[in-house]
Amino acid sequence: MKTYRAIILILTLTIGLTSCEQERLEPVLTTAEGGGTLNTYMAYTIESTDPMGSNVYGRVVFYKTTLDQTLVQVSLYNTIDEIMHPAIILSGAVGDETTTMTELDDIDGSTGEFSSSKFFVVTDESYYDSLADLDAHINIYLSSADDTIVASGDIGANAEPVETN
Repeated sequence: MKTYRAIILILTLTIGLTSCEQERLEPVLTTAEGGGTLNTYMAYTIESTDPMGSNVYGRVVFYKTTLDQTLVQVSLYNTIDEIMHPAIILSGAVGDETTTMTELDDIDGSTGEFSSSKFFVVTDESYYDSLADLDAHINIYLSSADDTIVASGDIGANAEPVETN
C-alpha cells in the first residue's frame, strides 16, 4: 500500500512539475508583413521662442500608418527636467494665436518627448493626406500653469517640411 502511495505521489509531482504551465515560452519578436514599419512621414522644425533664453527646440514628425491613422512625434532639446510642457496645434501661422485644433499630450521635460507614449494618435483617416494644406502651427508651453510659449513651429501650408518620405 505504501508503495502505491509513493508511486502516485512521484507521478503527481512529475506531472505537476513538467506541465505546460511551468514551461517558459520565448517571446515572439516578429511582426506581420508590413507591420511595425512607418515609411511615410513629414517632419517640421520647432524653434525656440522663449524670452527667458532656455533655447528649447526640436522637431515634430507626422507619420502615416497602414491603417490611415496619423502618428505625431515631438522631440525637443533643452526642456526643463521634471516639468510637463503642453503641446498644442493651433490654426494659422506662428504668431497668430487663434483656435486650438489639437491638444497633444504633454512633453516630459526630463525626456523631451511625450509623457504618455512615444506617439500621439490622430484617428482621423484624412488628417495625414490633408497635412500639406493645413494652415497651422505647433506651440510648446512652459507649463500648464504658465502660458509662456517656449518653442513653436509652422506646419502644413505655413512651412516646407524639413524632411519627407
